[in-house]
Amino acid sequence: MGYGLLAGAIAAEIVGTTAMKYSDGFSRLWPSLVTVGGYLLAFALLAQTLRTLEIGTAYAIWSGVGTAAVAAIGVLFMNESLGLAKVAGIVLIVAGVVVLNLGGAH
Repeated sequence: MGYGLLAGAIAAEIVGTTAMKYSDGFSRLWPSLVTVGGYLLAFALLAQTLRTLEIGTAYAIWSGVGTAAVAAIGVLFMNESLGLAKVAGIVLIVAGVVVLNLGGAH
């Protein structure tokens, strides 16, 4: 159940962050409301996730997957550049999440 809630938290955070781009600095109502709602839902689900998962593991997965997904959305749908530095950064984030998860197992 914890990982299902975490997946929901990640999805809500991705929606909120993507909507933030379209809010134009919170000057557009509907994207701004989607941003706020997405983050409220993301934090509520993350809080529930922490009832069953370790905080380091949950937060590493939440932030790492969210960052990688938002970067991919930027490249695929918002015409953002994809250079070697961006790819390396995403790879390092994913590697960090993997190392944290491996290090947490006893």
